[in-house]
Formats: sequence, structure tokens, C-alpha cells
Amino acid sequence: MNLEELQRAVFDVIRQPLTPSEKMRSHTLDGRSTKEIAESIIKPNERLTSSERLEIYNRVYWFRILSALAEDFPGLRAIIGERRFEKLSVAYLAELPSESFTLRNLGSRLEKWLMNHLEFAPKVERIAMDMVRLEWADIEAFDGPEWLPLKQEDLAKLGEDPVFFLQPHLSLLDLAYPVDELLLSIRHNDEQDIDIASNVVTARNPRHRAKHLSLPKPEKVYLVVHRQDHSVYFKRLTPDAFALLRALREGKPLSEAIEASVNWSNESVEHVSGQLHDWFANWSSLGWFAQKP
Repeated sequence: MNLEELQRAVFDVIRQPLTPSEKMRSHTLDGRSTKEIAESIIKPNERLTSSERLEIYNRVYWFRILSALAEDFPGLRAIIGERRFEKLSVAYLAELPSESFTLRNLGSRLEKWLMNHLEFAPKVERIAMDMVRLEWADIEAFDGPEWLPLKQEDLAKLGEDPVFFLQPHLSLLDLAYPVDELLLSIRHNDEQDIDIASNVVTARNPRHRAKHLSLPKPEKVYLVVHRQDHSVYFKRLTPDAFALLRALREGKPLSEAIEASVNWSNESVEHVSGQLHDWFANWSSLGWFAQKP
């Protein structure tokens, strides 16, 4: 067994979910004995068997990735509850284990996965999906790539019917619930909890009793998630502005974007055209437009 084969064998075991008592499983999900695998790749020492040595890495791996996912999706966790979120996390990571060198990408496939596993969000499926989309957009906006901003002198080069490029870290979300306000409220409460518990020494992260969360009523929200001056912001748009910006994101020239806005929002051409100057002045000041990559 060469080094690459050894690394793959070790990772194949440590990525197996823990038992309910947070121990290493006796068998992998495909039925192989973890004891036999451990003995084939790791030597025992004076104090620990091969299985016990491997179990240390198995437990550390799962504690870390479960903690990272919980930190990235506090909104979803609050909506469906701590226990259900733990079960969701284990099921998600067991089916789609990390394929990235960075924990940042752990939740990159969660939206698509949850769409096919809505049993983890009974009775709150739609708001849970909205929250996952928002929280992943927040991650993307925080450290996503940024192109050179479009400058005033660049506008003359765009032609009579220009195509505008939006910053890649910017996300456009058509939401059924006001999860932007809900997430900000959840984060505020979490920060207060951290302040209260900051001087408490514990062996492990404690399970806090879940607070009652009052979910908002359905409300259409057209949201832009973007980065400015190294901070992430949520900005709501009117339906016509959102439709135009979405058409620009799809690569449509301005004339077609205006048409798309009119058709989707049921506003008149005159209304949309009359708003363009103010919209573009505001969006430019926020750095949403980029030079052609």
C-alpha cells in the first residue's frame, strides 16, 4: 500500500458517521469491519489498539465538520430545531462527504440535497429552503471572487445597447419569506448568547435549550446579497428592478433586460425606463457592475 492508498483508506473510515453515542462504528456503511480495516493500516501502541487510535481521528473529524456546518447555517438550525439539524447534517455529510480542502465549501450542495430530502424540514419546507439559499449566498458574498469595478469612463465603450456584467459574489434571491430579517434576528440573539456564555468553561459545546422561534408569515422578497468594503449586505429591490437586474445577470443587453422587467413585473416601459437612472446610479455606487472578465 503506497501513501495515497493509505490516505484514502484512512479517510474512508474517518468519514463514516459516528454512532448515537459518538463512537466509531463497528462496520462501515457498506458493511466492512472497521476493526479489520484499522488493523490493516494502523499499528497499536502501548495504550491504544488500532481501532482506538483510528477512532480518535473519526471523532475529531465529525465533531469539526458538524460544528462548521452548524456555524454556517444558524438560520436553518433555528427553523428546524437543533436535534433535527443534527440528523440532517449527518445524513447530508454521509451522502455527500466533503470534497474540498476547505470547510468553507461544506454547504455548497446543501440546497440541492435538501430539496430532495424535505422530510428533515416538515411543515416548514419552503421557509427552510429560502433560508438555505440565503445563508449560502451570504457565504458566497463574503469571500467570492471580485472583478475590476466598472468605471465611468468605461461606459462609453459599451455601445448603444450595452451588456453589463455583475460582480460574481452578488446573488439574486426570489424569496417567499422575509428570511433576511429572520436571519439578522437569529444572529443578534446568538451574539447575545455568546456574550452571556463567554466566561463559562465547558468540556464540550453545550446543547442549549432551543428558544421558541416565531416564524414570519409568507411575504415576497426580492433580495440582493452582495459585498461592499469587506462586509456582506442584504438589499431588497422592487419587482421591476429585480427583474431587470436578473436579466442583466443572464447576459441580456439593456434593451432586452428592460423588456424582461416590463413583462415580469407588469410595469409599463415608461415606468421602468424612468427608473433606470436612479437604479444604475445606486447600483454603481454599491460596486455591483464589473468590467468584462
